[in-house]
Amino acid sequence: MGHDPLPAGVDPCDLPHHGHKALRLEEARAQMIAAITPVTGEESVDLRGALGRVLTRDVHSTVDVPSHRNSAMDGYALAGADLPAAGSAAFEVVGTSWAGRPFAGTVGHGQCVRIMTGATVPDSTDTVVMQEHVRVEQGRAVIESGHRTGQNVRPVGEDIRRGELALAAGCVLQPAHLGLLASVGVGVVTVRRRPRVAIFSTGDELRPIGTELGPGQIYDSNRYSLAGMLARLQAEVLDLGVVPDTREETLRAFETAAAQADAIITSGGVSVGEADYVTETLQRHGEFGFWKVAMKPGKPVAFGRFGSAYFFGLPGNPVSVMVTFYQLVQPALRALAGAADTEPPILVRATCETRLRKRPGRLEFQRGVLARRADGGYTVRSTGHQGAGVLRSMSEANCFIILPLEHGDVEPGTEVEVQPFAGLV
Repeated sequence: MGHDPLPAGVDPCDLPHHGHKALRLEEARAQMIAAITPVTGEESVDLRGALGRVLTRDVHSTVDVPSHRNSAMDGYALAGADLPAAGSAAFEVVGTSWAGRPFAGTVGHGQCVRIMTGATVPDSTDTVVMQEHVRVEQGRAVIESGHRTGQNVRPVGEDIRRGELALAAGCVLQPAHLGLLASVGVGVVTVRRRPRVAIFSTGDELRPIGTELGPGQIYDSNRYSLAGMLARLQAEVLDLGVVPDTREETLRAFETAAAQADAIITSGGVSVGEADYVTETLQRHGEFGFWKVAMKPGKPVAFGRFGSAYFFGLPGNPVSVMVTFYQLVQPALRALAGAADTEPPILVRATCETRLRKRPGRLEFQRGVLARRADGGYTVRSTGHQGAGVLRSMSEANCFIILPLEHGDVEPGTEVEVQPFAGLV
């Protein structure tokens, strides 16, 4: 895949592993991102297909936006020098300036032009009075005092000037970016190729959807959660399904994944003492760093390399999979995609309405429902049982309630920090 070796000091084999003190989340995230080299390769895509892609080249505007002085309102254009200082003044209406059809005449002293939003402001005028503030009597516009010269007129290049940087390389293109690019006349952009991510699950207890469950068996939900989260990151997903719990099949899955993907994500098999071939395969055939991260859910997380592919080993419980993906894997994959911004989303403060149980010692991500009060503030309540296997707690939530490592139980009325799901992509 063309990846460089891991930088000195962040080789996965040198990271904390069994028996070591748990890392703080911020440390684990920083070390993981530092070890990532972005994928190479780029392609040109139409704007309509560029959403969520990472720009690889700076884009400078070749035009002024707007390219002409235009009105911000429906109203009447006139010379600001003619505005009455007191009382009112009547102006002769000599024509109309429409958006796309400018007024072709001249506007003299004591005259004005009816103008529409976005229409060109005639050369001899510099002010627009919105129509709600004008009284029309017998073809004349009567305007009261209290207006100022230059109001409601958008200057040339108000948004962006010719030659100015419109968007910088590394930008993850969002809807507003697509509109901005279109406004400067850019219809095709050069973006980094999508990272290819292979996912698979291991465990003889896992059964595919559509089959009957036997004693001790469960349906494999983690691959579906992972595929959904990866799709929102614009990654190409290679789903290798459920891999039989044998040494040979596990190694074969890793080899298949590494031959085709930039990254491999598995769920389960990274806890201390867990009987699984994932850890063994990485230790024997790859570069393996086992982390204990001081977070709940999701304490055991593995990071390493197999061949040229980065490896992310997540816990097996479904909530732990989603929490560790959002907090650790997502920023790492954004770095892999070449995104300039890999910082966590903005947090908000909210008043907690329910009692939250917590033991000090780990940063905790409880699932909550964030709501806005009538006064503009925020409240949050728990979704209920917070077990790492209760996936319903994620489906009913719209945020994480973040409880600091050193904190204990939270009483109703306490202000807490909240991470809305909307910022997690």
